[in-house]
Amino acid sequence: MTEQVRAFPLDAAVRLPQSSRMPVARLAGALILVVVCVTAPAAGSRRQGGPILLVQATQVGQRMFEPGDTPKGGNGQPVDGIEGSSREMLKVHVHAHLSLFNKGQQIAIPYGIGIVKPFEVNNGFVGMGRGIYWLHTHDATGIIHVESPDARVYTLGQFFDIWGQTLTSRDVAGLQGAVHAFVDGKPYSGNPRAIVLGAHTQITLEVGGPIVTPPVYRFPEGL
Repeated sequence: MTEQVRAFPLDAAVRLPQSSRMPVARLAGALILVVVCVTAPAAGSRRQGGPILLVQATQVGQRMFEPGDTPKGGNGQPVDGIEGSSREMLKVHVHAHLSLFNKGQQIAIPYGIGIVKPFEVNNGFVGMGRGIYWLHTHDATGIIHVESPDARVYTLGQFFDIWGQTLTSRDVAGLQGAVHAFVDGKPYSGNPRAIVLGAHTQITLEVGGPIVTPPVYRFPEGL
């Protein structure tokens, strides 16, 4: 909050001796200095504009969806040719990130997508379940784990199919409105289902307005 500084005329109520009067220029400078000192940000405040570090086992955005896949999603059966394997496949192991906004508010991508229930949750992090799809989330940070037995290309549409949620240009997981997609901060005009889940690809889906600047994240060490 900016402190209000009230200036009084030098000769308003009290006549100061000539030698005690502060020159007007010096007085103006002093008032400006006071205002600047009050409104300047405190030392050590968070820098603006830099990448935001993703911390595993935390949640990014407001909770809206239940953890794990819906009944329409992956429950152990193959989905789009992707298996719910009994173990992780690590021949190809990369990570992408998905941010979702609804009317300007960020919504958390739930943990446990692509991990077959029942699964174990330990302090916000899902380990193994009854099975695990090659596309999955271990936490609610929006990090998508791509763990594949081969070097095939995976897409955001396949991830949503495993989740059991809709993804179109007018509907994202039941959130309806005009969908604006961004890939690595740049507008994407194609079918959002076709967005490729590459290494450290940062995807933002915004439903309705206002449109916010896509966030930029820094992946945790080792991912």
